[in-house]
Amino acid sequence: MTTQELVDQIHKKQSFLCIGLDTDLEKIPAFLLEDEDPIFSFNKAIIDATHELCVAYKPNIAFYEAYGVQGWSALRKTIKYLNTNHPEIFTIADAKRGDIGNTSTRYAKAFFEDLNFDSITIAPYMGRDSVEPFLAFKDKHTILLALTSNEGAFDFQTKKIDGVELYKEVLSVSTTYEGAENLMYVVGATKAEYLKEIRAIVPNSFLLVPGVGAQGGNLKDVCTYGMTKDIGLLINSSRGIIYASDQEDFADAAKSKAKELQEAMKIELERLN
Repeated sequence: MTTQELVDQIHKKQSFLCIGLDTDLEKIPAFLLEDEDPIFSFNKAIIDATHELCVAYKPNIAFYEAYGVQGWSALRKTIKYLNTNHPEIFTIADAKRGDIGNTSTRYAKAFFEDLNFDSITIAPYMGRDSVEPFLAFKDKHTILLALTSNEGAFDFQTKKIDGVELYKEVLSVSTTYEGAENLMYVVGATKAEYLKEIRAIVPNSFLLVPGVGAQGGNLKDVCTYGMTKDIGLLINSSRGIIYASDQEDFADAAKSKAKELQEAMKIELERLN
């Protein structure tokens, strides 16, 4: 998917919502555990209920790897279901990969070619030759971890090197990578006050913003400091949507929560226009 196609979907749906499919067998409704593939059954129901309200889905790969072959099979079925039935949806493999060149190429092939995701999250710590192999794939996007929403982000990401915070150095240096036009960045919603400075470095790139909802991030603040003329934001909500209910009405409850966010996003888009 091209960036323009993503922007077009945002305008069409009046939404820049990304729903995180962090599917945990200990949290999904108990009656689904009787299904042959409860993970996929849960994901399918969430997708069927919410796809008109969001522009992206983000399976967190750890939640699938944890269940071995069963989990990987459910992930494969989930992405195939999305690509077949909702090809306009932007898909994100939240895998946080990053390794030396040959290994990164294999990771890229696994998620971009075999599973056919549109994008993948990458840890930038190993530098240029660990990131550029992902950027070599046409119309695929690499989402670098820049400033995350967890408490430990302050351990390293905001430390200064020669007077410059590390996350700013990550942003700045990454713009020189070959294929950098296909870069996006993870910036936590709980760090909204940093967005103005981030936009000074990457004024046009899309930002994937987790932390709205369960982690306390504020949508309006994120939009105020982070939105561009082409929107430039994907706001992720996971637990606040998919676990809105653990009863038989779980899909309807998820739809209701997604609708709340979509309506708030519509207001922000109207302000932009």
